[in-house]
Amino acid sequence: MLYIGPHTSIQGSLEHAPLQAHSLGATAFALFTKNQRQWASKPITEEQAHQFKKACASLGFTKAQILPHDSYLINLGNPDEQKRRQSLEAFVDEMQRVSLLGLDKLNFHPGAHVNKTDRESCLRLVSQSLDEAMDRVEGVMPVIETTAGQGSNVGSSFEELDMILQFSKQRNRLGVCIDTCHIFAAGYDLRSEEAFENTMQKFERIVGFNYLQGMHLNDAKSTLNSHLDRHESLGKGSIGIEAFIRIAKDRRFHAIPLILETVDSSLWAEEIALLKKNSEGVDA
Repeated sequence: MLYIGPHTSIQGSLEHAPLQAHSLGATAFALFTKNQRQWASKPITEEQAHQFKKACASLGFTKAQILPHDSYLINLGNPDEQKRRQSLEAFVDEMQRVSLLGLDKLNFHPGAHVNKTDRESCLRLVSQSLDEAMDRVEGVMPVIETTAGQGSNVGSSFEELDMILQFSKQRNRLGVCIDTCHIFAAGYDLRSEEAFENTMQKFERIVGFNYLQGMHLNDAKSTLNSHLDRHESLGKGSIGIEAFIRIAKDRRFHAIPLILETVDSSLWAEEIALLKKNSEGVDA
């Protein structure tokens, strides 16, 4: 089954996320469990968690179809120890919030070296932070998102994703999320059938599809290898609609959350319907 849906809003209540997703015909969704641009947050109450779980169950969303995202402030690879500890504590809190909601994944951006250390040292700090977080919270899988490589951000190459996995002492508890806009901006072409398959073969060889726990489906305003993170609606950017239709038709990308972070929310229902239509019969 194709699990496709948008990054939803929790404005007003956590259960708004599954309600919004359902209203758009989605079979998956993403959400922040708190304000993504603030360090502090109120704890999730038992009643809030109950209402969220109840809404998901009534609308047919299982944890396999939901991919929560952490705060944009978190940098697990910050070489400043005090700032890294602040990020780590916030990440642990995010994992605990996910667990309270009955979910089992937390999507995150790996971090940045902020021009104060080398890339490998930063990647080692990310892995070290993840190991500590996983020691403190059971049952939640950190899912590393590919980046566009803007500024000092790490994780823009499949090799760097693999390094995070290899440096971790618990890599069997880690996953990966491919963002199509990000990898395109990082230099991985998706436009033609041949280019798409070459990119996916590289991912399989270097990282492995066994680690793939979700995707963000976004077209790109930027050009190939631009290292600019600029999302666009499907088919309206530099990647083109055919790449997303290929994903919908490919069994490798079924049964993991495929999340739209495209720029025009008025098109989400149309984008979801298009991809669902193109996935029909694949799993038959």
